[in-house]
Amino acid sequence: MSISQRQTASGRPLRVAPAWVGAPTPNADGTLLPVRDAVWIWSVRRYARLALWGLPPAAVLYGWLTLGVDSPPGPLAVGLLAGWLATISLIALAGLLAGSRTRRSALAGLLVTLAGATMLLPLAALPEDAVVENAPLVAGHIPGLLTTAEAVAGTGVMLLGWALFRSKLVNPADGVLLMLGAAALGFGTHAAQPIPTVGALLLLAAGMGLAWTGGRLLPSS
Repeated sequence: MSISQRQTASGRPLRVAPAWVGAPTPNADGTLLPVRDAVWIWSVRRYARLALWGLPPAAVLYGWLTLGVDSPPGPLAVGLLAGWLATISLIALAGLLAGSRTRRSALAGLLVTLAGATMLLPLAALPEDAVVENAPLVAGHIPGLLTTAEAVAGTGVMLLGWALFRSKLVNPADGVLLMLGAAALGFGTHAAQPIPTVGALLLLAAGMGLAWTGGRLLPSS
């Protein structure tokens, strides 16, 4: 028995995407993207727009850490959760900027940020005088390595903010706030208050602006 055009092979109803999904523009040869590609692009963009909402709570958690308030999970758990949310949102931001003219800067910023986060993750739980046998680390080197990892991650976020500022997709102020927040958090972690807390507030403002206007981070179709 032939399969109905309105059913899949499993017998479930076939959901046909509307014509506006993806809204692909004609290629150089005048051809259009297949419907399955348009649906896939639309799904990825929807995920990226939703993932941008991870940046505001990450900024709140970072700000909580800068205040030095004791929390039941501990500062390490709070920092890991904040880093996880920030990484998801920054990957989504770089993905949305992939269709803009600043996609190279966004990709470079994302790679540098991930490099700094990779350096920071194994060092966060080590004491200052730790000595690692399978790595060239001696006592007293952990604080310097932590500062370097934070500076690398902050530099990557600043590159993402610069790409956002020049993309002309949203309010350029969001890119400026992202760069200022990254500079205050990445280079002012060991500075006196209120620099780290101000950096978290700037990151919160940038995250709220990006999440609210995330639908505009799409290239014109």
